[in-house]
Amino acid sequence: MRIITGNDLKTGAVIWWTGRDWSLHVEDAADVGEQGEAILTAEDGARRVNGGYIIDAVETGKGPRPAHIKDRIRALGPTVRPDLTLKPADPASGDWVI
Repeated sequence: MRIITGNDLKTGAVIWWTGRDWSLHVEDAADVGEQGEAILTAEDGARRVNGGYIIDAVETGKGPRPAHIKDRIRALGPTVRPDLTLKPADPASGDWVI
């Protein structure tokens, strides 16, 4: 499985490609397969994402999980204090799609 991540141009937030737009939550990420480069080129050209790149991920019961630790930290937040992580079920977390 391959997914796309990058940063929102306005806020700098980590975002994930859902198959039609961007989300703050890795659980919403869609498998881009071999179309990843084409999607990334189009999204970069439309200036909707900064520093986008394709990563390997593993499908879990809770959605995709980045294969590399660097991207898991980008997806789930700080590794030191679990109370600072982004919780999609938390209404205060800004549960909205970019």
